[in-house]
Amino acid sequence: MKMVQTNSTYREALKQGLREALQNDERVFLMGEDVGRYGGAFAVSKGLLQEFGEERIMDVPLSESGFVGAGIGAAIAGMKPIVEVMTVNFGLLALDQIVNNASTLRHMSGGQLNVPVVIRMSSGIGRQLGAQHSHSWEPIFAHIPGLIILSVGTHEDARNILRSALKSQDPVLIFEYTAMLNLEKEIPSEIQNLAINQAKVRRQGKDISIITYGSGVYKCLEAADELATMGIDAEVIDLRVLRPMDEATFLTSVSKTHRAIIVEEAWRSISVSSEISSRMMEKAFYDLDAPVERLCGIEVPIPYPSHLEEAAIPQVNDIVNKVKKMMGHD
Repeated sequence: MKMVQTNSTYREALKQGLREALQNDERVFLMGEDVGRYGGAFAVSKGLLQEFGEERIMDVPLSESGFVGAGIGAAIAGMKPIVEVMTVNFGLLALDQIVNNASTLRHMSGGQLNVPVVIRMSSGIGRQLGAQHSHSWEPIFAHIPGLIILSVGTHEDARNILRSALKSQDPVLIFEYTAMLNLEKEIPSEIQNLAINQAKVRRQGKDISIITYGSGVYKCLEAADELATMGIDAEVIDLRVLRPMDEATFLTSVSKTHRAIIVEEAWRSISVSSEISSRMMEKAFYDLDAPVERLCGIEVPIPYPSHLEEAAIPQVNDIVNKVKKMMGHD
């Protein structure tokens, strides 16, 4: 049976995932700043209050530590809360609850307490939101044991990731990307089960492995298509899960291609790319025909002007030029 494809924006795919989660389980509810009457800071939850009511779509006070803590308590009590933190920089205000409660209670209780809370955060660079609201801070949260960290780099994952995240007995943090909200792509109309413990090979290739996540996925796929016209066959891996990291997928890839570049918007120092590079050196050194390369965000607070904002993070041309140099193409 052929799967039906439909056009959808990234925003609408996220909303479909939310709606289906609410429809499928009465224990699921959404809470966050402006998620109800306003329809969400980025209109992802627009219309859901009218559809599901105030007990399922809950506006909360401007206190990230308070309402994330309430979500953790609800999860312990048997509910399935989806907590929206408006942007990742506000996630710092909830770090105490995430680090000292959500990630630790299962371990400190000897397995007696599970914390199946799902926390969604808007992340990434773009849309001229300035230095206070333009961050890829996934590496900060991926450092913390006891959490599952997911990065939504495609429309397909935006539609399907909540279904799998809500099945987890451990706290799940989902990073969504504001720069992609209006981007339209074809996705399967049917909801699918998503493996939230596995990376995804988005494009098969034999010459070089391009490893990325989040808003880097579509950029790397576009770069791979351009490289193909030059005779370079690039494999593109979407990490998807940043903790626990699925190293088997990218180690298998580099054992085939013998070259690797890691692309991420986050700052280069102490990043996801640092971790992947280290694991390749530890576990795939003799498979490499060239040093592992990294293409990351420039280490400055993100500028407001659009041309400087674009210059601060990897773009398609940067990926193409870096790979060409690695492959010895002029």
